[in-house]
Amino acid sequence: MIKIYHNNRCRKSREGLQTVQASEKPYEIIDYISSPLSAKELEEIISILNISPIVLVRQNEAIWKSDFKGKELSDQELIAAMAAHPKLIERPIVIHNNKGIIGRPKERILDVL
Repeated sequence: MIKIYHNNRCRKSREGLQTVQASEKPYEIIDYISSPLSAKELEEIISILNISPIVLVRQNEAIWKSDFKGKELSDQELIAAMAAHPKLIERPIVIHNNKGIIGRPKERILDVL
């Protein structure tokens, strides 16, 4: 089953969801804003995406700029920041058959479907 980590307030995330829906494959929506991800879940996602944690951080978010920008943070500290502040997580994230992608641009999602 396809998993999409989604923020409905984000236009890019809504576009990503439409791409997933158009595939007509079964999918699950994870609203990580209303149900924040644990550090362990984030670690698993980062491992599937095969990226370093900083790649998953939205560095233009106000909370990043006010609390984290310019600081030397370890991978665990970055993951803890995303767990504590879900808005910091890039979106959408699509995972299918143990492959994943950050769906920006939305056409990248087709690579995992």
